[in-house]
Amino acid sequence: MSANDRPSGQQTTTAASHHPARNATRDSAFIKACRREPVPHTPVWFMRQAGRSLPEYLKVREGIAMLDSCMMPELVTEITLQPVRRHKVDAAIYFSDIVVPLKAIGIDLDIKPGVGPVVAEPIRTRADLARLRDLTPEDVPYVTEAIGMLTAELGATPLIGFAGAPFTLASYLVEGGPSRSHERTKAMMYGDPQLWADLVDRLAEITGAFLKVQIEAGASAVQLFDSWVGALAPADYRRSVLPASAKVFDAVAPYDVPRIHFGVGTGELLGLMGEAGADVVGVDWRVPLDEAARRVGPGKALQGNLDPAVLFAPTPAVEAKTREVLDAAAGLEGHVFNLGHGVMPSMDPDALTRLVGYVHEQTAR
Repeated sequence: MSANDRPSGQQTTTAASHHPARNATRDSAFIKACRREPVPHTPVWFMRQAGRSLPEYLKVREGIAMLDSCMMPELVTEITLQPVRRHKVDAAIYFSDIVVPLKAIGIDLDIKPGVGPVVAEPIRTRADLARLRDLTPEDVPYVTEAIGMLTAELGATPLIGFAGAPFTLASYLVEGGPSRSHERTKAMMYGDPQLWADLVDRLAEITGAFLKVQIEAGASAVQLFDSWVGALAPADYRRSVLPASAKVFDAVAPYDVPRIHFGVGTGELLGLMGEAGADVVGVDWRVPLDEAARRVGPGKALQGNLDPAVLFAPTPAVEAKTREVLDAAAGLEGHVFNLGHGVMPSMDPDALTRLVGYVHEQTAR
C-alpha cells in the first residue's frame, strides 16, 4: 500500500513518525483538517504570516540580511512565533527561504532586497550539475536547532516545514534570478530535456533531504512551494515536472506527515499537483474551492483561498469575501483556510487577526 492509499489517520510504524512534537499536535485542528478528519473549527494559517507586515518582525530583522537571519536559530524561533502570538493562527510555518538548501550546499547566491534570489553563476550546462551535491543534516544544523526550540515553545500548535519545489528552484538556478517569462528555463526544458530531467531530479533529492531534516527535528507537516510552475501547460507539467515533485513527496511519505503542495496560477494544474503525492492541495484565489475540489478529485484536502488583496478592503467586505470562500468549502473533505498567496508587506496586521477570529467564529462546530 502506498502512502497515498493509506487510510486517513493510519500511522506508519517508523520511529520518526512518533516524534514527541508530532504526537503533541496530532489532535490539532490543522492536522485533523489535513487528514480530512472532523475539526472543531476550520483551521487558519497564512503564507508569509511571519514577515514584513509585522512591526515586531521589522524590529528584530533590522540590519540583518535575509539569508543570515535564516541561519540564526534564536531569531528564526522568534520570527516564526510572532504571528502565532499575534494572530492566534492554528499553525506556525518555519521561517526560512526556498534557496536556503542551495546556499547550504555551496551555491553562490544572495537575496537582494527588492529583487529576490540572485545566483552568481547560473546552472546551464551538464558540467554545472556537479555543483549540486547532496545535502546532509550537517549542512543545516541551524534548522535542526531552531525546530527543536520552536516545537518546545509551540506545544500543541503544529509547525509546518517547507521547501521550494524542483521546478521553481531550477528556474532560479537557470535564469540566475527571478523571471517573468522563464525563457532560459523553458529553453532548457524543451531544447535539452535530458539535462532538464537530470537537473530537477538532483533538486528533488536535495529538497527531499531538506524536508527530512525538518520532519526529523519535529515538524508536523510540510509544504512544497512551486511558486512559478503556473507558467507551464499541463502536458509540460506532467512530462517535465511531475516526476521530480513526486520524488520529493515519496521521500517524506514514510514519516506520515501531511504533505501540502502549493503554486500560483495553477488552476489548470490542480489535479496534477495532487497526483504528484500531496495530501493537501493549495489553491490560489483564481479558482473557487468547490471547483478546485472537482479538478483535484476525491481523497485530498484543500487549502486556501482568499485573495490577499481583499484584506485592504473594509472589514465588512473582508467578511463577505471570506464567507464566499467558506461557503465554497462547505462540501470539502478537509479544508485549511489560507490566503490564495502570501501576506503582503503593506497589509494591516490587525486585519489578519480579525480574519482568524472571524473564520474560527463562523466555523465553530
